[in-house]
Amino acid sequence: MKPRMNPFAVAPQIMQAMLDMESKTANSGLDETIRHLVKIRASQINGCAYCIHMHTREARAHGETEERIYLLDGWRESPLYTDRERAALGWTEALTLVAQTRAPDTDYEALKAQFSDEEIVKLTLVITTINAWNRISVGFRSIHPVEAVHAAA
Repeated sequence: MKPRMNPFAVAPQIMQAMLDMESKTANSGLDETIRHLVKIRASQINGCAYCIHMHTREARAHGETEERIYLLDGWRESPLYTDRERAALGWTEALTLVAQTRAPDTDYEALKAQFSDEEIVKLTLVITTINAWNRISVGFRSIHPVEAVHAAA
């Protein structure tokens, strides 16, 4: 796989807007563990290796366990996630797959039981932003860092 282009080099001003949005969501006060889980889960759904690589590393640096990262794709069947995390992950899946799910009331009701209205807006913007990053990275074939010894020929 070869990168198609570097959008930061081609259109730095508009890409700066994405970086600004990322900064705003990162500093919104929303729980960091939830932000990491949401970013990883959306990136898994979207098949974005670049973002999975980045956000699993960030989550580990923040103290997330390997086990919870490995089981994130099966979060519904694992007791390792809190009700609050489950509500956030359900909303993440609903919005990431919105063309299929139409953001069901059941997911929204679970969210309302765990988050304030302001937190729901913040979480929704985290989900929106990671989905945008996934589309940029997948669309332009961004390649995550690879140690030379592990790189495919």
